[in-house]
Amino acid sequence: MLQMKLEPPATHYLNSAIGWTELGNAVEALRELDGISAEFQSHPEVMETLWQALAQLKLWKDCVSLAEEVIRLHPGKSAGWVHRSFALHEMGETEDALQMLLPALARFPDSWLIRYNLACYYCRTKNPEQGMRFFEQACRLGDFSQLKSMALEDDDLLDIRSKIAASNAGGFV
Repeated sequence: MLQMKLEPPATHYLNSAIGWTELGNAVEALRELDGISAEFQSHPEVMETLWQALAQLKLWKDCVSLAEEVIRLHPGKSAGWVHRSFALHEMGETEDALQMLLPALARFPDSWLIRYNLACYYCRTKNPEQGMRFFEQACRLGDFSQLKSMALEDDDLLDIRSKIAASNAGGFV
């Protein structure tokens, strides 16, 4: 899909909406996004900011629908895949989140985030061995120190936290 470049006033509304989401005020962010004309509503940055606002409001079904629209309109972006599965996970549908994210592996072979989220979902579905394999893959693609730090705080990875704690940039125990 050919995407038009955002222009004022859409850029102003988008920047304001991003600021409101960063401040944790999703309602104001949504108000700003409403000011963006219809021709720009499907722009990936607008859709991403909308998803962030909906997620702050914990409107997970709306997040799933929006993420599916992102997948349809912007197939080259991994965000739709990640966001859809995250929302499903937040709705307690972790097995569905896992199954719907797996096809993204082939589409986005360099995405550490997809592998990190799969590690979380595998751990939550009581498959810590597979979770550890995906966490290791994420570390090979991303910043090991940052991912280790993030993982040690992530309750989704509780089942493999001791292995992660014992790991170093050279490998895993």
